[in-house]
Amino acid sequence: MKREEIVLGGFGGQGIILAGSIVGKAAAIFNGENATLTQDYGPEARGGACRAQVVVSDGPISYPYVDNPAVLVVMSQEAYEKYSAGLKPEVPLLIDEDLVKLKKTKKHKVYAIPSTRFARELGREAVANIVMVGFLAAVSNIVPSEAMKQSVLDSVPKGTEELNTKAFERGYNYGRELAGKR
Repeated sequence: MKREEIVLGGFGGQGIILAGSIVGKAAAIFNGENATLTQDYGPEARGGACRAQVVVSDGPISYPYVDNPAVLVVMSQEAYEKYSAGLKPEVPLLIDEDLVKLKKTKKHKVYAIPSTRFARELGREAVANIVMVGFLAAVSNIVPSEAMKQSVLDSVPKGTEELNTKAFERGYNYGRELAGKR
């Protein structure tokens, strides 16, 4: 039975929980699998650490928490420090390269994207999470990219579909290009 576990981390206000919800919805609604989402965040309204954990399975999910992540996505230094501890070296680590500086002592399979910078170039920093979701779709095989894109469009506010499509495609295309170079 397939069971894939994903951890997304960042700080409040980056849309980490929405990104986790998009991944879960992509798997469950648009790809016919089962998915769970658990979330936690610090007591701060914005700026504190937050995390979304998504479990995707082709069968029932009796335990909704992540024990063995297939991928870790981090969009802040604090999330990297907090959630990469104990991460196995073979587990892909996706980072916002402008916000996360890696420790030289840790050896991971790293995929870096300037997601916040790309979002700014698109005109709205708030879509950095969608850039990262596109990137995740490109460099992992957990949920098909078309299901992820459908989930993005189903999850974002009406009137922002064009911007969010551009954000998703920017991250996806960057990831495909990066994966092709490896």
